[in-house]
Amino acid sequence: MSIPAPPPHTVPCADAATGRALRTPGRSASAHRRTRRLPGLLLVTSLSLGLLAGCVQEPLSRKPDRAIATDAATLTVTEGPVRVQFEQPLRFDRERNAPAETDRARLAWVTALGEHLAQRAAARLPVGQRLEVRITEVQRAGGFEPWRGPQADVRIVRDIYPPRIALAFKRLAADGQTLQAGHRELRDNAFLARADGYPSDPLRHEKTLLDTWLRQDLPEAPPAR
Repeated sequence: MSIPAPPPHTVPCADAATGRALRTPGRSASAHRRTRRLPGLLLVTSLSLGLLAGCVQEPLSRKPDRAIATDAATLTVTEGPVRVQFEQPLRFDRERNAPAETDRARLAWVTALGEHLAQRAAARLPVGQRLEVRITEVQRAGGFEPWRGPQADVRIVRDIYPPRIALAFKRLAADGQTLQAGHRELRDNAFLARADGYPSDPLRHEKTLLDTWLRQDLPEAPPAR
């Protein structure tokens, strides 16, 4: 559905995509904190992710059954019966004149997105079932406009820069039988017209896109009797 282009706006938090602060002209940028990186393994608390990824609203609490691991090619978030694997995450969000960012900054917001998806999906799965998700592309909402000069590194959010996520998924029964599988190219050209469920969260458009997919392909499990 085509909608009129609204005035461009920026997210008033630290940008998870660049590690820099997103700002409106004339406003100061807030500093971001860093996580500690261990060789071959990235272990971060959800609060640290929220700060590094850009003051993500309502950070997810660390759970005993949640694990995060990364290597040169993949980043995997596991929570209970849900496993979310990102392939080549350091290549994500490189279009639309995106400025260079550190590997640490990029892995921080990718991990935050994976935690969100794993937590929401785990809450919808019937007891005994498992879900495996493989994400091969993430293009965040917004773009960078070099002609803005000193503000060329500010993410400008317009409807011509929609969020986009490519994924494959498999839902498994307790005995390992495949109940559902498929590939999805998620994109929402009307994302600015949606209700904002995550105000001030720099990943709000991507999280909303994943929430919409879960409602479509993974109906919420009926309450236990």
